[in-house]
Amino acid sequence: MNKNDIIEITVTDISADGSGIGKYNGMAVFVPLTAVGDSVVARVLKVKKNYAFAKAEQIIHPSEHRTNIDCSVFNRCGGCVFRHIDYRTECDIKQNRVAQTMRRIGKVQFDPKPIIAATNSNRYRNKALYPVAPNGELGFYSKRSHRVIPCGDCLLHPKEFADAADIFTNFVQKHNISVYDETTQRGLLRHFYLRYGFKTGEIMVGVVINGSELPEADQLVNRLKTKFGDNLKSVILNINTKNTNVVLGDKNVTVYGRGYIYDILCGVKVRISPQSFYQVNNAMAEKLYKKAAEYAEPDGKNILDLYCGAGTIGLSMAHEAKSVIGVEIISSAVKDARINAGQNNITNARFICGDASDAAEKLENDGILTDVVILDPPRKGCDESLLKTVALGFAPQKIVYVSCDVATLARDTAILEQFGFELKEYTPVDLFPRTAHVETVCLFEKK
Repeated sequence: MNKNDIIEITVTDISADGSGIGKYNGMAVFVPLTAVGDSVVARVLKVKKNYAFAKAEQIIHPSEHRTNIDCSVFNRCGGCVFRHIDYRTECDIKQNRVAQTMRRIGKVQFDPKPIIAATNSNRYRNKALYPVAPNGELGFYSKRSHRVIPCGDCLLHPKEFADAADIFTNFVQKHNISVYDETTQRGLLRHFYLRYGFKTGEIMVGVVINGSELPEADQLVNRLKTKFGDNLKSVILNINTKNTNVVLGDKNVTVYGRGYIYDILCGVKVRISPQSFYQVNNAMAEKLYKKAAEYAEPDGKNILDLYCGAGTIGLSMAHEAKSVIGVEIISSAVKDARINAGQNNITNARFICGDASDAAEKLENDGILTDVVILDPPRKGCDESLLKTVALGFAPQKIVYVSCDVATLARDTAILEQFGFELKEYTPVDLFPRTAHVETVCLFEKK
């Protein structure tokens, strides 16, 4: 097999990133935007030693799982990967991927509980980060590139996001504001940033800039106020002058409103700042946290919530728990968590700003007693040293682990097993319909 060869294959499996997989002369061939059961004519794009990548040129016999594609940029945007198949099949794919990964990496010998499917596969995201194209248009990066694909109205977002994006694009083009160039590191505009409270209707608008001020910012604010009225609660400039792929810088300048918005999650009023971690799917986050609480059984327990963000998981259990201690490295998120506790009349929760590993070690040295530890780490999972401190230092009866990457979860499952904690049950939760991502919540108990 060589590059540009035309081959016929039948798709028999789906990869972790949503690509169809077929065999040709015994070699695995990855073909994006295909479904199990598709027979396709494909053009070979790249050949490796044991596998190849190809592009579907023609579908000879479509899979029974195919559905009508409802997005004009689906085949170019790097966001959704499952808009061409029915949602039930997508859930089955995610369920199987979680089971297989936990078995292969974590050596788990039993399957997960049935996936908790999304209540709505469209219009669920409360946050968006749009890169700015050279002409001022907003969109999303094409897969495995930084080429911006314009997208007027993304079906994952509330309609308010498309309206705000359109206002911003017209503003940029009218005032001829420069766009940041990653190669030269010159130009002003880097990203356009939106957050939305589904329960409150409050909107935050942010502009990430390579500089200290945005020309004619008052005009942008006025246009946004005209469109959104009292729902517009915050317009901020995020200052990011570093040569980095990290989207947000450390400094925020509020040019309108209060610099944060409110939402309600699991009955808790939550204050959200630009850098605060907050699950992007409100409806499914409530189901995720309900499952986490079912595993934690917080009644009368001392709970340690590591990677707590704005405190949402711990605070959702605080009314039943004896005490809650949250740990988060982002200072603005810790400030929000403390305010969230106060405004919800929660007096048995406190929050510490610091690295999860360092804070856990300090709490261990201080003799803090913990019945349940909640872990909700970033995609890279937990450091082994942190897992050791949690398992052997705190020695809780339970660990509830919320993961957005099943591969690192499986790795950490094997480590926790070595430290004397047994995985009792785990459940996938689909917070990210139409994309390749899936959350998993696990219950570990001390052996």
